[in-house]
Formats: sequence, C-alpha cells, structure tokens
Amino acid sequence: MTTTPVRTRRLHPAWIVALVAFLALVGAAGFRAAPSVLMLPLEEQFGWSRTQLSLAVTVNLLLYGLMAPFAAALMARFGLRKVTSVALLLVASGAALSIFAIQPWMLVLTWGVLIGIGTGSMALVFAATVADQWFLKRRWLVVGILTAGSATGQLAFLPFIALLVENQGWQQASLLVAGGALLVVPLVLIFLRNHPVDIGMTPYGAPDTYVYEPPVRGNAVKIALGTLGRAAKVRTFWALVAGFAICGATTNGLIGTHFIPSAHDHGMPETTAAGLLAVVGVFDIIGTIASGWLTDRVNPRILLAAYYAFRGLGLLVLPFLLSATVQPPIILFVVIYGLDWVATVPPTVALCREVFGKDGPIVFGWVFASHQIGAAIAATVAGVVRDQTGQYTAAWFGAAGLCLVAAVVSATITRRKQVTLA
Repeated sequence: MTTTPVRTRRLHPAWIVALVAFLALVGAAGFRAAPSVLMLPLEEQFGWSRTQLSLAVTVNLLLYGLMAPFAAALMARFGLRKVTSVALLLVASGAALSIFAIQPWMLVLTWGVLIGIGTGSMALVFAATVADQWFLKRRWLVVGILTAGSATGQLAFLPFIALLVENQGWQQASLLVAGGALLVVPLVLIFLRNHPVDIGMTPYGAPDTYVYEPPVRGNAVKIALGTLGRAAKVRTFWALVAGFAICGATTNGLIGTHFIPSAHDHGMPETTAAGLLAVVGVFDIIGTIASGWLTDRVNPRILLAAYYAFRGLGLLVLPFLLSATVQPPIILFVVIYGLDWVATVPPTVALCREVFGKDGPIVFGWVFASHQIGAAIAATVAGVVRDQTGQYTAAWFGAAGLCLVAAVVSATITRRKQVTLA
C-alpha cells in the first residue's frame, strides 16, 4: 500500500536530518583515525610490533566494511534512528574499554570488534541511505557533504588526540573519542527520522506526483545476501568493487593508518604529522562536496577515472616528499591528497543508484565492504613491509600502481539500463 504525504512546511526537515547525520558521522569517525596516533605510544609502552598493532586496525577495517550491507538492510527494517544510536554506543564502549588493554588481543576486541561493528553500522552506507530516503533533488551533493563529515571527523580529531597522547597519555585520548560519540546520541534520538513520510512530508525536491514506496521488510541478513547474489551477476558491480577496494587500500588502509608512523620514521614529530592529516580533512571537505556537485552534472565514470589517476600520482611522489629537508613539498601533497581523499564516494553511490535503482544503498554497502577489505589488506601489508624492510617505500609505490588499475577499470564501466534485482 502506498501513500502520498502532503507537504506543509517551508524549511524542509530533510536538511535538519542531514545535519544530524553529519554530526553522527563525525562523532563516530574519531576512533577510526585514533590508532594511527596511538600506535607509537603503545609500541613504546608494551613493546608490541607494528604488525601486531596493525592486526587490530585490520579487524576494525574489515568489520567496518562488512557490516555496511547488513546495516543498510537493518536501517530499512528498524529505521535510521535505532541503528545509528546503537552504533554510536558501540563506538563509545570500544573506545572507553580500550584503556584497559594490556595484551594485543584486547586491542583487537576493542579497536577491532566493538568499534568496527559500531562504525560499520553507520559508515558511508548511512550517508547513502539518508540521501536516498530524504532527497530527490541535490541527492549527490548531500552524499558528498555527509561523506566529508565522515572522513573529516576521522582526521579532524587527530591533532587533539596527538596533543592528549603527548601531554596526558593515550588512555585520555581514548576517553575523548568515547565522549564525542556519546554526545551525538541525544541528537540522533531527538531529530533523526527514518523517512519524510513519518512526519507527513515528501523527500526534498519530490514532484507533486511523488508516491512513497515502503522499503522491503524482512530478515536483514537474507535481504543483504540476496541482493549480493543478484548484483554479483552484473559486470558493473565487480568493476565498482575492484575500484573501491583500491580506494580503501590507498586511503584508510595506507595513509590513514601508516602516514604518521612513516613521517615519524623520517624525523617528523607525531603532532606535526597528525596536523598534516588534519589538513587533509580540511581539504577533504572541499573536494568531496565539490565531487558531489560535479556528480549531479558530469558522467561519474569520468570522475572516478580522474580521481584514481590523480591519487596514484600523489602516492608515486610521496616517498621523495617525506625525505625532503623542507616542509612545503609535503604540505603540497597533503592539500592535493585531501581534495581527492573520498571524492570517489559520490560518483560510486550514483552509479549504484543508476544501475541498481532502489537496491542501490544495499549494493553500495557491498561495494563499500570491498573498500574496507582493501583497506584492511593494505594496513596489514604496509605494517609487514615496514617491519621487514625498515621503510614504507615499496608500499607507496605498490599503491600508486593499483590506482592506475582503478582508473582504467572505472573509465571502462559501460552504460546500461537500470537493473532490477527484486
């Protein structure tokens, strides 16, 4: 049964929902970046190797991605508000409990499992779901803004966390992140709504002929796996999976996890390196919102190819910039990389929607899972490379080559009519 709600308000509540979603993504993002700052203090305090510490990050990244398609189905079943609130509580719990870690497996449980499930229950599929349900006009711009919130929150916490680690210890930094996640929960409970129809509205930009189609309800696991099985038969799905796996490897997995330790290897203080990653976050806001704006106007295939090629060039020169005796070159890299950090998300979400229709958010959840699988592999491999060779150079060059592959794959995605998975 379908209904057509009546619009009666001037200020569309979709923008309030988008703002709350933005804050929720920022609140959940902090601890995803924290391990890159906490690695060295933990290594010094407990004598754990870079490989052992990278394992906890790897579990986090894997669960962060693998939860995404199931989270999309859970949001359809239980609503945005319930899933988001529980996710933020899991993030806060994992961050707070990590201060009691005295063995590497305890970090795997807190950093990896609790925070991985919590952040994965929101992730970028949360942004895609909010935009899909609340916006028909400016949809990809909103995806860009929310994506920027997630990535920027991840990086903006770094200078504060680094200062706390330096002056108060890593335990205080963990508690800061826990508090940040908890502060957002009341906002989610009060202001976040599942769909405009719940308050008698239509999505932003909906025509007068708009008719609400209720989401498919049922077992979330069955829906997510069924969607995967049908999407796997479409070639475009695998092209998006390959490109986004490389995207994850070259952002969260490599730069997000190992840039600070690598810069420290070259004599840069942790606080300085953390500040540089925060600059990445600042320019990420510009780059990702601009990408959302462009996705409303430009073929997303062209955008993806350009973004991956641009990123590969940056990674290719990074080892030389880290070895430079003056700072402006590395700052230039940070600015360029920031503009490209997660600019790939809006065109990827757009292609999922273009090809798979209303199943787009769940399909994007599976594509995003590949992003985090790539990130997890890169986080572990880079740690092993560093332990075995004493430097990260091979990891940077390998990632640059993968970006070239992603650019070619993205450029060759064919146009096709919308695929119905139901």
